Amino acid sequence: MRRLLLLMVLGTSLSCNNAPEKSYRQADGKIEKIHTDLDKLINPTAKLEVLGEGFKWVEGPLWVEDQKMLLFSDIPNNKVHKWTEQGGVEDYLQPAGYTGSQARGGEMGSNGLLLDLHGDLILCQHGDRRIAKMDALLSHPKASYLSLAHEWEGKKFNSPNDIIQRSTGDLFFTDPPYGLNDQDIEKRELDFCGVYKMDTLGHLTLLIDSLSRPNGLALSPDEHRLYVGNSDNEKPMLYAYDIGKDDSLKAAGVVFDFKQYGGGPDGFKVDKKGNIFSSGPGGVWIFNKSYIPIGKINLPNAVSNCCLADDGKTLYITASDQVLRLRMR
Repeated sequence: MRRLLLLMVLGTSLSCNNAPEKSYRQADGKIEKIHTDLDKLINPTAKLEVLGEGFKWVEGPLWVEDQKMLLFSDIPNNKVHKWTEQGGVEDYLQPAGYTGSQARGGEMGSNGLLLDLHGDLILCQHGDRRIAKMDALLSHPKASYLSLAHEWEGKKFNSPNDIIQRSTGDLFFTDPPYGLNDQDIEKRELDFCGVYKMDTLGHLTLLIDSLSRPNGLALSPDEHRLYVGNSDNEKPMLYAYDIGKDDSLKAAGVVFDFKQYGGGPDGFKVDKKGNIFSSGPGGVWIFNKSYIPIGKINLPNAVSNCCLADDGKTLYITASDQVLRLRMR
């Protein structure tokens, strides 16, 4: 019944969505072609647009097709914003990551956002150190949350960072310490940074505990391979793992080592053909399904993440205090 109501509400809102598109200023940045495969993805005349700016540090872009809406986290401000072509940037949800009453600083907001198979908004909440679901319709957001996972073996997570879901309904998420700060109210309890799986019954499995800073993650189109970015500057690598029948992981090598370029990967996305769009030093790096670098979107601001929309033809980018759009085709 809830799903039916959601679809009815969304359908009503879209029927009035006839306003002309706005004009946005061109972003500072340049598309660099490294391999001819890039021509299959990005039109040579494509331009980057600034959709919004003046935030503190934006992350977790999520395209919601039903509402033609982009959601993204502004972590230090403890907010989720929305952007639409007609309304521009608007506040969507606050508090988004820290719901406590004791004052704290640091990266307390939400980070990664996910629209699950039921149409619910799932948030990686840095401040509350958990995976949570918004207990409200997307069309009528409110800061009411249901905790889905908050600890491993009786110890609080560090600060869940990014999350994905596969077609079975299982969730995968990373847990680096970036949401913790040096205040006494947030003590680190785990001595490792994990990559976890949570099945549809809520059972948790620790998949990886050997990465120093697991950050972004994604699945291959056939869901047989898991990619995890390690944002530690000492080992700034994008790793691949084969997923076994029992969901055990087997190392499948390094997709790319960013170390010589002076930084590491943060968030990234994989399209339907296996191309990888990864944040990295200097912008967004693009790899084909054979992990060959084919292009780079050079940007002056640090890129945190990206997401795909319009059947892979549009790329949304969160970069420091800006939200950008690239209509690739």
